[in-house]
Amino acid sequence: MTPLLIVGAGGLARETVQVVHAINDVSPTWDLLGHLDDDPAKHGTIVDGVPVLAGSDEAVKREDAKIVICTANPQDNAVRSRIAARLGLPPQRYATLVHPAASVSRSSTIGPGSVVLAQVVLTAAVTVGAHVCVMPHVTLTHDDVVEDFVTLAAGCRLAGGVRVERGAYVGSGALVRENLTIGAHALVGMGAVVTKNVPAREVWAGVPARFIRPATVITEHSK
Repeated sequence: MTPLLIVGAGGLARETVQVVHAINDVSPTWDLLGHLDDDPAKHGTIVDGVPVLAGSDEAVKREDAKIVICTANPQDNAVRSRIAARLGLPPQRYATLVHPAASVSRSSTIGPGSVVLAQVVLTAAVTVGAHVCVMPHVTLTHDDVVEDFVTLAAGCRLAGGVRVERGAYVGSGALVRENLTIGAHALVGMGAVVTKNVPAREVWAGVPARFIRPATVITEHSK
């Protein structure tokens, strides 16, 4: 089995552990070594039966292991991109984890470092980039493009031909009309119904979704 380290030890990381277990139940694939977390107080602890070994920089040293960055925060959706930029690892060092209960069409692709949880559906010719988090019961339909470092929260649904640009966050239960674009680092609130393009770095919410305020973005190049 391939050694695997999960960067992060919070909610998304714990959910990802369950994806790993589900994959291994079908076919032994991953030797889960533990979590890497930058909170020193967590080092040496056990989270849901999995040890927290060290900080995220340990990923660089463990050249034998595949890595997946499992941090998500709607108030700071650039956290994964900052960690990835700091680690500087090549794409082949990252694992792609897809729950066996997800439905991924043969014409769809998922990039390195991405995590797809249970009951997700990718219907036809969907492109999911690198380091994307797709939470349970998300539906992506024909020709959708989800760029790197996007988070799609539980139950959101994208109609055909939607593009979600780098680092955007689409909240739980949001609906997005066909052929629209969610701009880079934008945030769509939970339950929103998006009927217009959402510009980059803006927060939209409501039914129909409307501009709320500029998004606070801490990019991978920020201190």
